[in-house]
Amino acid sequence: MEKKEIRKLVFQRRKEVSEAWQHEQTEKICRQVIASEEFRKADTVFVYMDCKGEAGTKPVIEEAWRLGKKVAAPKIVGPTEMKFYYIHSYEDVEKGYFDVPEPTTGELAQEEDALILVPGVAFDANRHRCGYGKGFYDRYLSAHPQHSTIAIAFDFQLLEEVPSDEFDVLPQKIITEKRVIC
Repeated sequence: MEKKEIRKLVFQRRKEVSEAWQHEQTEKICRQVIASEEFRKADTVFVYMDCKGEAGTKPVIEEAWRLGKKVAAPKIVGPTEMKFYYIHSYEDVEKGYFDVPEPTTGELAQEEDALILVPGVAFDANRHRCGYGKGFYDRYLSAHPQHSTIAIAFDFQLLEEVPSDEFDVLPQKIITEKRVIC
């Protein structure tokens, strides 16, 4: 399947599940993230701000704040560039690029050892990732290879095969409500 077809398939699957199901599975996924060595060791967590039926990050964000960890979220700052900015509450974000919540604060996060939670449309058992098609995470992770990376997704987002190319950066780990792939 081509990435365009994969996106269409997964977006349809997202529409077919209830909000209650999404919430319940997000809780399961986030409990595994919070229990991970990567999360425990991290002083800073770079998260994505979920929207449009994605596996959520809110439980991870709130646990990080509770533990006194720094939290940063991405902001699109140019046609091809993404940077992370600290957020201290949900009031620090508002709808931005493609209606995805983005930080409104100006505090640039630059920790090269932060844990990054990576979004995606689909993944496979080899950790190949189909993103949203703009390459923001691949470019960021190529420029900042020291980060620990965990992709989080619902299990229905795992496909038999996801096409990849030389520019794709694989997450080190994928966590769904049913499994962990390293």
